[in-house]
Amino acid sequence: MPFRLTLLVVLLALGSTSCRTGIPIADRGEKPLTQDGTIAGYVRTDSDAAVVTRVVRAVAVSTGQKFETTTNSAGTYTLKVPPGRYRLEVELRGGERLSKEPGETQINASDLDPGRNFVITITR
Repeated sequence: MPFRLTLLVVLLALGSTSCRTGIPIADRGEKPLTQDGTIAGYVRTDSDAAVVTRVVRAVAVSTGQKFETTTNSAGTYTLKVPPGRYRLEVELRGGERLSKEPGETQINASDLDPGRNFVITITR
């Protein structure tokens, strides 16, 4: 048998034996992986200036577990969290108060919950 034909036969034999459907995770007794959702928004002042390097925290309503991130140079943030209900907080500094804050949010697997924005008023 010529070399090319032999190689083709070997490759076909390997391909047909190694391409099997995997066993679903649930069938192996393992828990399926939870897909996180994403909370996103911005932190701005009431004069529409971006508030940078500010800690934004999501607190799970049922467990109190906390997830946090920091705003970027545009004042925006994104936060990956497991499915659940969350209360959002932003770090305030002296002379600041919130004039707008998002309410609680429900996150499901693979959700994107944008527009969870904060507006800070400087009261000095």
